[in-house]
Amino acid sequence: MNWLLRGGRVVDPASKLDAVQDVLVKDGKIARLGVGIPADNAKVLDVSGKVVAPGFIDMHVHLREPGREDEETMETGSAAAAAGGFTSIAVMPNTDPWNDSQSITEYIVSQAKARSTVNVFPIGCISKQGKGEELAEIGDMVKSGIVAVSDDGHPVSSSHLMRMALEYTRIFDLPVIDHCEERSLSHGGVMHEGYHSTVLGLRGVPSAAEEIMVARDLILAEMTGGRIHIAHLSTKKSMELVREAKAKGIRATCEVTPHHFALTDAAVADSGYDTNTKMNPPLREEEDRLALLSGIGDGTVDAIASDHAPHTPIEKELEFDQAPFGILGLETSVALSLDRLFHAGRVDLTRLVSLYTTGPARVLNLPRGTLAIGSMADITVLDLNRVMEVSVSAFRSKCRNAPYQGWKLKGAPILTLVGGRIVFDGRS
Repeated sequence: MNWLLRGGRVVDPASKLDAVQDVLVKDGKIARLGVGIPADNAKVLDVSGKVVAPGFIDMHVHLREPGREDEETMETGSAAAAAGGFTSIAVMPNTDPWNDSQSITEYIVSQAKARSTVNVFPIGCISKQGKGEELAEIGDMVKSGIVAVSDDGHPVSSSHLMRMALEYTRIFDLPVIDHCEERSLSHGGVMHEGYHSTVLGLRGVPSAAEEIMVARDLILAEMTGGRIHIAHLSTKKSMELVREAKAKGIRATCEVTPHHFALTDAAVADSGYDTNTKMNPPLREEEDRLALLSGIGDGTVDAIASDHAPHTPIEKELEFDQAPFGILGLETSVALSLDRLFHAGRVDLTRLVSLYTTGPARVLNLPRGTLAIGSMADITVLDLNRVMEVSVSAFRSKCRNAPYQGWKLKGAPILTLVGGRIVFDGRS
């Protein structure tokens, strides 16, 4: 189907475009942009009063397949992504088995092509089985389609191994994504170490556990010339370290999650130990949250990523210190960003769109994130005035572990096209 998206506000940071225009889609690609484009044989989609943006990218998603299809599958994960306004997702390697070899990468790629409604880009392991002992088959995985390497929730404790990874991945210009956590400091911790953890009687994770590893990674990136990407950055000091590293020309990037800029550790107390407020890194203090907002506003942050982590009810309905870390994010990320960043006056629309398009596309070297003529017709349409009331029971994801039940958020994705095909239509 060919489409003519008529009369929307086209915001494409890659092309420095922000204007009311039509967008013509032919044969799955962007064919023309302009005013008063004739429909010819294309079907007209009236998007007047709406925002037409390049397809949004979530660069940190746990799709759980293969191995934990009880938590998420290609079908449910991609449906959640499409409903959240995402046309592309990069999936973390902590599957069962881990994505540490060419065969697993090829399996993920083939299953995604057959069953996913959005683009799926696999991330491979840094080390075999994420154990941090020896490098995984990175070169072979690159041939099969990985866009980055990471041991995800397993921080690379060995500085020697991290150095090797940063040096080796330079061959492929591949980013090394690290979950920064000094395990000897964080061991046994279940929330941020501070006032609320003391009052609640829960063992805390100090900010230093993240910051020490961020500093180490940045030093090694400077030493090797490799590309380091700090996943789900959560503290004020971590933000300062990345900002300083960028100023020095170190090849460093970072992402921030909506839950870290929308919530603090007070949510654990206010919710009465709700395990949906348990994530890693944990929700931090107000000072940290404000620092994240500052980094988003001043350009230090490269991308907003959901860290979508589905867990079944039986897993989350345990005591707080026994439940797994992680919450859902695909279906609320964009709405939270519109509500808490754009409508709150923290960023303008171009900056917000760039955090979901040019930012992650640049980090992962993806040929996505633009509406330039000839590019793939991956398109996200936003209604800036749509009020979305979060209902976790209506999520497309298999799971329901999110702390936003009943939240009313201003702004939401209403239409998602992947390769010119409508994969989500929420206009009604």
